[in-house]
Amino acid sequence: MALPSPNLDDRRFQQFVDDAKRYIQQRAPEWTDHNVSDPGVTLVETVAHMADQIVYRLNRVPEKNRLAFLDLVGITLFPPAAARTGVTFWLSAPQEDPVEIEVGTEVATARVSGDDAVVFAVEEALSMVPTSLAHLVTQHEGASPADRTTDLAEGEDVQCFAESPAPGDCMLFGLDVAAPRCAVVVELDSRVDGVGVDPRQPPLVWEAWSDQGWQECEVERDGTGGLNRPGEVVLHVPAGHVASRTGGRQAAWLRCRVVEPTAGQPFYALSPTVRSAAVFTIGGTTTAVHADTRHDEALGEATGLPGHRLRLPHAPVVSDDPPLLLQTAEDDRWVDWEVVPHFAVSGPQDRHVTLDATTGEIAFGPAVREPDGTMRQYGRVAPQGAPIRARTYRIGGGRAGNVARGSVRVLRTSVPYVAEVINRESARGGVDGETVEEATVRAPVTLRAQERAVTLRDYEELARRAAPEAARITCLEGEEGEHGAYAVRVLVVPQAVPDPGGRLRFEQLVPGDALLKRVTRHLDERRLIGTRLAVGPPFYQGITVVATLHAFRGQETDRVRREALDALYRHLDPLTGGSERTGWRFGRPVQAGEVFAVLQRVPGVELVDEVVLHAADPLTGKRGEGTERLDLQPSALVFSFDHRVRVIGDDS
Repeated sequence: MALPSPNLDDRRFQQFVDDAKRYIQQRAPEWTDHNVSDPGVTLVETVAHMADQIVYRLNRVPEKNRLAFLDLVGITLFPPAAARTGVTFWLSAPQEDPVEIEVGTEVATARVSGDDAVVFAVEEALSMVPTSLAHLVTQHEGASPADRTTDLAEGEDVQCFAESPAPGDCMLFGLDVAAPRCAVVVELDSRVDGVGVDPRQPPLVWEAWSDQGWQECEVERDGTGGLNRPGEVVLHVPAGHVASRTGGRQAAWLRCRVVEPTAGQPFYALSPTVRSAAVFTIGGTTTAVHADTRHDEALGEATGLPGHRLRLPHAPVVSDDPPLLLQTAEDDRWVDWEVVPHFAVSGPQDRHVTLDATTGEIAFGPAVREPDGTMRQYGRVAPQGAPIRARTYRIGGGRAGNVARGSVRVLRTSVPYVAEVINRESARGGVDGETVEEATVRAPVTLRAQERAVTLRDYEELARRAAPEAARITCLEGEEGEHGAYAVRVLVVPQAVPDPGGRLRFEQLVPGDALLKRVTRHLDERRLIGTRLAVGPPFYQGITVVATLHAFRGQETDRVRREALDALYRHLDPLTGGSERTGWRFGRPVQAGEVFAVLQRVPGVELVDEVVLHAADPLTGKRGEGTERLDLQPSALVFSFDHRVRVIGDDS
């Protein structure tokens, strides 16, 4: 049974005996011998034993019947989901041969304070191929590419852009081989500074040519300050990096492109120059999953009968696609069986099985007697005596895998030439398995929806079923002017693990394209004809709190300031904020009065002198005018951005 029956026997034999003796003291005080040798006490114990058995069975009937009904209508527990994260392997030095990271390579977090390490396994092989610079090309906006490889080899100073740079100017580096998912170093030496730019925020973007066009590279480190001085630029090349022909040269291209400056951003007055350049591979990034993979486990032999059931040695099974690769040995070869949700459309020759991911139970298709008396086989029957094995499946998962960025630092599997490993972003997607209590609450909504989306609650329930790893999902009526008539807007907030210090970054709250597409596809198949569907993230209203506090005499002002900032970030958190710690409610306004109360509860604060709220743009950092109340749209959530707290104390 997918939903285990609970033990509701909360009363015992001795309780009935004690209750009877207390009742005897009230009604028959002359009966004073309550020892077990007394015949009356013997009768009391006999009746208590009979009552114990009756109550035991009666108390189990309602809950057992309800769970049996849920099983009958197909309510099963959701299995746990495994967290995934990108793991970067850094080489000790550039290598002449490719360094391979095999599937199953294990990395882990450091073991701290007696807690077990969280282990991740690489699920996609990575090849860190050696690269070198083959061509250097410059291209001014609107002009043809110019090959400067010979000039660079002869030691001439090559201008990176036009003499007076303009947005669109670029310098292209042609690599001898493509380096998808690799971390490459572009080493540059220059003589003339690029005058005018701020080295901390140069108007540049690094891109790589891929099978989908130019894609932006993540810049790990820019030691050149925007090509203003000799140094190294460490880039993470996207997965689709391929070779192509540019300016008559075949190579795998990277480019540094000048972009339009933002408001207040300094721009180049002169073009920087390059005297020498080199490119080499120093690392690579692949995906790792928090789950233990099992291979080639023998499950016994087939009975040759319909409806054969057996169990995996380990459970629960992580919900992958497919969650299990089951095989049987037939005619001296292993054949695969497909895991399906049910046998409703399975024919007699379909190699279909069902899997209860929570318990690990596997079921072959049953034979059902039709109304005309014939037997119909749903799914093929495995031959009698055929060995059965689980070729591969994963167990584990859960919220424990949602570790913060920088937590995965231990290389458990030895890999030559790899000096360091790290996850540059937090792990996402880990969800604990559903409990019986949660399934009981979910059941009425599921039965009402019946795989069709009519009401907003239906859309929300079906979206949660499609993306159980999402932190929050809500559904609103779409605005006709923005989304068209009869529109439903589904807002998805992804899981986000705060960085050390409890701070969320804005980019962590943007759901990935794969998550949004999965929700959209699931709902699109179940929506009413004529209903428009818009799936995306909510609008995050940045908020900056500027406050002045007075600390009690003798309190350390730096500590009070840190705790006050922590309290603000905790309260104004889209995932865990609010008074109930379940996340800020969509559309709920922010008022200075409640921020006063939050700060007043900080240990060491004697008086909250002033609180001013500012609307802020998390992308540009711009702040609005101070106010005492910020109203939010129904589709908006708050996002804490750069709070400022001043604490006045003895040392101020």
